[in-house]
Amino acid sequence: MSRVAYFRVSTADQLIDAQRAQMEGPFDREFADHAVSGSTMAQSRPGFSEMLRYVREGDTLYLYAVDRLGRDAIDIQTNVRELLDKGVTLHIRGLGPIGRGVGELIIAVLAQIAEMERQRIFERTQAGRAAAIRSLIAMGRTHRGKESLGRPRACNPTEVREWREENNASIAVTCRQFGISPSTVKRYCRMGKGE
Repeated sequence: MSRVAYFRVSTADQLIDAQRAQMEGPFDREFADHAVSGSTMAQSRPGFSEMLRYVREGDTLYLYAVDRLGRDAIDIQTNVRELLDKGVTLHIRGLGPIGRGVGELIIAVLAQIAEMERQRIFERTQAGRAAAIRSLIAMGRTHRGKESLGRPRACNPTEVREWREENNASIAVTCRQFGISPSTVKRYCRMGKGE
């Protein structure tokens, strides 16, 4: 009868510490997936699949949120059913222990709501991007006043290209000269070739 925790963060710069602090530790065993998108099927995540192999009947699995159980409502419900069939109790922060029957129904509803919210975020992002492109084409700036959709350029691509050619410099030397990454130097050099 182990107390097991599973954590997932989407980017490499995020830490699981914030999730851990909000949960009812300490735990006998912890599993985590770092820099793994929520759009990845749960059983394809290394930490999640290792956790599934580890948990046994009588264990309690602690989760920060319902969406840690899968990428969409179907994936979440599949994993909930598998865990409950193994005799594992799910303990979700803010909800408490989830068991058969009503607990499964609650999870199903919450999973659907989470999926709808993800879809709304995607739609809002796409609408904002479309507005930015329209504004950029019409006025030379996005609707928020930026000169491009991407990150601001680290430096002038033409200047980097010309300096590299004039000095017959390697990518590494050019990186040091301008304080930019090798991929940026390569991208700027490709721009000069019309790519």
